[in-house]
Amino acid sequence: MDLRERPIAAAKLIGGRHCLDFVNTIGGRKQTETKGADSCVIREEKLNDYVDLLAWGLRVGLLSESEANAFLREAHRHPAESQAVWKRAIALREAIFRISRAVLKGKLPEQADLGVLNHEVQIAHSRMILAAEKRGFAWEWNRTKPLLDQILWPIADSAAEMLTTGDLTRLRQCSGEDCGWLFDDTTRNRSRQWCDMKDCGNIAKVRRFRSRRL
Repeated sequence: MDLRERPIAAAKLIGGRHCLDFVNTIGGRKQTETKGADSCVIREEKLNDYVDLLAWGLRVGLLSESEANAFLREAHRHPAESQAVWKRAIALREAIFRISRAVLKGKLPEQADLGVLNHEVQIAHSRMILAAEKRGFAWEWNRTKPLLDQILWPIADSAAEMLTTGDLTRLRQCSGEDCGWLFDDTTRNRSRQWCDMKDCGNIAKVRRFRSRRL
């Protein structure tokens, strides 16, 4: 099986962080309101199984090709375990999204979502080791034993880093209708509105043009 043939292997990377690109592994999110509380319905799931998770990890550089193929073989040998990791991945993705949404709205996130993220962060950090380098010491992932959830470690770590040391005033959600992708606004004047000007930005321009002609 060639992981690069999976649709997710061509995923657009606009988030600026691994955790945000991971949140964006969907076609979009349709905003709905229920009893005064807003929620988002996923439009087009792009992580449909553990193999998609590996293909995405290869796409963003969190896994080498040899690592991804090794995990693919391991997943075939342990289908129940790989399925469980995939379910953890989806739960982590949605928790990061809801926490980010809370940040954007100036609210405290739900404890359940923090619990999901903290659980994955604890697992990830337990897999770190201190390694000696020519210029000193550095933390790195302990890959001596292949574990199917390895792909989740840097995602959880990326989210923790964003929330604790990142400039959260630069966190944005695309203004495109039914998009909802998240990204870091790194523009100097903090004016970025769209995930991609060529996609949601152009669609919005066309809609504004048509509305002016009516």
